[in-house]
This record gives sequence, C-alpha cells and structure tokens, in this order.
Amino acid sequence: MFTSLEGRSVIVTGASKGIGKGIANGFARAGARVLVVGRDGGAAARTAEELGNGASGFAADVADADACAAMAAAAVERHGGIDVLCANAGIFPDVKLAQMSPADIDEVLGTNLKGTMLSVIACLSALQTSAQGRVILTSSITGPITGFPGWAHYGASKAGQLGFMRTAAVELAPKGITVNAVLPGNILTEGLIELGEEYQDSMAASIPAGKLGTVEDIANVCLFLATDEAAYVTGQAIAVDGGQVLPESLDAMSS
Repeated sequence: MFTSLEGRSVIVTGASKGIGKGIANGFARAGARVLVVGRDGGAAARTAEELGNGASGFAADVADADACAAMAAAAVERHGGIDVLCANAGIFPDVKLAQMSPADIDEVLGTNLKGTMLSVIACLSALQTSAQGRVILTSSITGPITGFPGWAHYGASKAGQLGFMRTAAVELAPKGITVNAVLPGNILTEGLIELGEEYQDSMAASIPAGKLGTVEDIANVCLFLATDEAAYVTGQAIAVDGGQVLPESLDAMSS
C-alpha cells in the first residue's frame, strides 16, 4: 500500500484538458490540493470546479517567467507550499520542415521546453521546503524514441525535456527533490476522439496491447512518482505506451 497523497500541494500545468486534466483529476481523487493551470483562466477554473476536492484554477502562460512565478506564489498562498509540480503544458502544431518558420520553432520550444524549465525554476524554493519535493515532466515517445512527420519541433522539445531532466535531477537530489518524466504513447484524449473510431482503431493496431492508452494510465504513473515510495527514483523516463515502441516492424505484430 502506497503512502497517501492526502493534503499534498500539487501544480499541474496544461491541465484544462487532455492528459493534464487526467493527471489533475488523479491527484484530486487521491486527496491532493490541486492548482489547475492553463493559459485560458476560464477553462482552468471550469476544470477545477469539475474536479472538485478543493481544486482551483489559475491562468498562466508557462513560456513567461513572471507568469510562472505568479503560479508558484498562488500555490504557496492557497496551499501553504508546493510538494509536486507536474510540468505537463505542451503544444503540438503540425508543420513540415519545408514550411517551418522560426516563429513556429520558437512557439513550440517556448511552451514545451522553456516553459518546463521556467515552471521548475519558479517552484524550486517551495519544493525544497517540502519534505516530498517532486517534479514530474510530461514528455512523449515522439522525440526521445520515435519520430513523426510534421513534429520535428515538437520532437526536439520533448527530447530536450529529458536532457533537462537528467541534469536537474543531479542538481536537485541533494535538496531532496526528485525529477522524473512520463513518456505517453497514443493516449485517448478529446482530440483523438474527434478524429473518429476508424482512426482510433488504425492507431491501436500498431500497439502490442491492442488499444489506446487512457489519461488515467498516465495519471497513475504520476501518482506513483509522487509517493514516498518513489523517493529513490530520479532522473528516469518512463514510457507509458502499451508497448508501442517495442515491435521491430508491423510484421512483429502478426507473428
């Protein structure tokens, strides 16, 4: 039985929908006090109200250092500190290299990589004060392990998160803070649902588990990494993909 997360102060960025919302819901159901962060303050507030259990919303663009500082200050003011930061905020606009502009690159790296770093920096003092300081990054199998056309900037940002994670884990271990990452595969979110059942089935066919993952699958790994039992786990990247990256080819799926 794992240690209860009841009463822990948790920030989840990019939590208004998708995987972030699933992570926030997992922590709220576990009794944590969750700050639901999103660029759209109204959406963040609505999500917090939907989650209940004392969750509250906050508007912040993680690409902005002042916004990240305000986010951390809000968590400290509302919860008395910060125990867990789930740096989940990310964007994934589709554009091929031949059409990719400097602005496209800056936008994705600004939110996904710079935003991750700024979020961690803003929360450092409070995390160090906590006796259970945890940083959990949402990376992806795309970039660190696989590639997908149109997502070169996204893949670079997600691989960059893991480079940041490893050095941050070394620096912060003496302060009692762990830094780990989850690497989601194909997860059933609002965006995938809108693409229809046929598309979902075609994606599931390439996964050994035979199905898409759920936001709860990602949340469960985040919950474990936040427990006292995971205190000796740091600098690790955990793929949560139903075995998607394992087959050498589609032929391996029919063997």
